[in-house]
Amino acid sequence: MSPAILQTAKPVKVHLLPGDFYFSDENSIITTVLGSCISIAVWHPLLRIGGMSHSILPGRGKGKSGNQKLDGCYIDDAIELLLREIGKHHTHPADYQVKLFGGGNMFKQPHAESALNIGGSNIRAARQLLGASGLTVHTEHVGGSGHRRIIFDMRDGSVLLKHEKI
Repeated sequence: MSPAILQTAKPVKVHLLPGDFYFSDENSIITTVLGSCISIAVWHPLLRIGGMSHSILPGRGKGKSGNQKLDGCYIDDAIELLLREIGKHHTHPADYQVKLFGGGNMFKQPHAESALNIGGSNIRAARQLLGASGLTVHTEHVGGSGHRRIIFDMRDGSVLLKHEKI
């Protein structure tokens, strides 16, 4: 599709629910709403391809076996799904802009930094796993309290974010 067509064609709108994953080379707008969950968005500025995940937890832990299907519910699996799509498009992780969102604390609790803070655990896991995978975070809006609404426009790589604090 030529750039002129991209500018005039109506974009495909995709809304991600928890556990969803979407990667495309088409004119798309991807939306989601995050609390303690994490979204990882990747965008190739030259090819205008990319995708986004909506993950609930860092990983399956001990319950993961080698023959299980990858599941976007888990940050480690979502990153693997992103890397597979990057490979299918014959591109390299370093060519992508990576954006990280979410990990909010959804409860007014005095121990926001404790092990019970799922959002904080998700942020730490996402940063560590992305770094180990060769994906460098360029932009992030993570932590704090409340939820975020994300609108990722793959036509230009922009993100509109609305953060509602508790």
